[in-house]
Amino acid sequence: MNHSADETRKGLFYALGCYAIWGLFPLYWYPLNHAPIGADQLLAQRIVWSAAFAVLFLAFSRQKADFFRAWGQPKTIALFAVSAFCIAMNWLIYLWAITNGHVLDASLGYFVSPLFNILLGRLVFGEKLNRRQAAAVVLAVVGILWLAVPVGQIPWVALLLTFSFGLYGLVRKLAPLGALPGLVLETLLMLPFAASYLLYAGRHGGLVFAELNLLQTALLVGSGIATTVPLILFASAARRIPLSTLGVIQYGSPTLQLLLGLVLFGESFDTGRLIGYGWVWLGVALYFSGILQTGKKAV
Repeated sequence: MNHSADETRKGLFYALGCYAIWGLFPLYWYPLNHAPIGADQLLAQRIVWSAAFAVLFLAFSRQKADFFRAWGQPKTIALFAVSAFCIAMNWLIYLWAITNGHVLDASLGYFVSPLFNILLGRLVFGEKLNRRQAAAVVLAVVGILWLAVPVGQIPWVALLLTFSFGLYGLVRKLAPLGALPGLVLETLLMLPFAASYLLYAGRHGGLVFAELNLLQTALLVGSGIATTVPLILFASAARRIPLSTLGVIQYGSPTLQLLLGLVLFGESFDTGRLIGYGWVWLGVALYFSGILQTGKKAV
């Protein structure tokens, strides 16, 4: 099998797995939505447990040498400091959104984000789109605009989620380090800030970890695995496939969230939203038809 084709297939598999997990995230975080803990402590706890599990995964991998080598490269440290900041901001904004009644803005952000990835791929890496793919992007833009207009205000939450995660994907694609050692480096760079915040909260009586029930505690600790696995998959995918392809696959995540909202959480789905989603789905279908056609010609 051609090595390049094999790597591309691996990238597609990693991307599909990553966005499937993220699409099901509302199921995971739902019990914590009712916990007496704010987004700030949720973020700090998530960073601590993510760092712990990422280090554990690295200990049993064959990539430890790459990780330790990176510590002696200031440019690599600086690059991962940027990616760590981007993903920390993304986590904080998302957690704040779901605990402060901005679920619509958060959902919109994950529909806009793939378009930003496509834009970055075109501007930074010169990734070209054929006519079919360009038409797909236009259809997706129409759908996003249709969904954004009824909001009636600038969706800052959506835009911040879009920019933070889009820039994170860009930095990880440029990063000269594998998915797992890169994630360990990121989380360790964030760890001192998260641990310091939790210590400060504990000393001032603001730490609410002990007030959680057994399920909430287990979910909070398990958030390290729930966070680490999809990020490793995402970083692995970003290094193997074009950002434009990654951007289109990302639409699967908010689509899964939509289905969960309709089936399990009883959220309403009016005609206006159906039209907007329809445009987006049509664009995704058109884009993938172009990919399939290209693949058949290459066989």
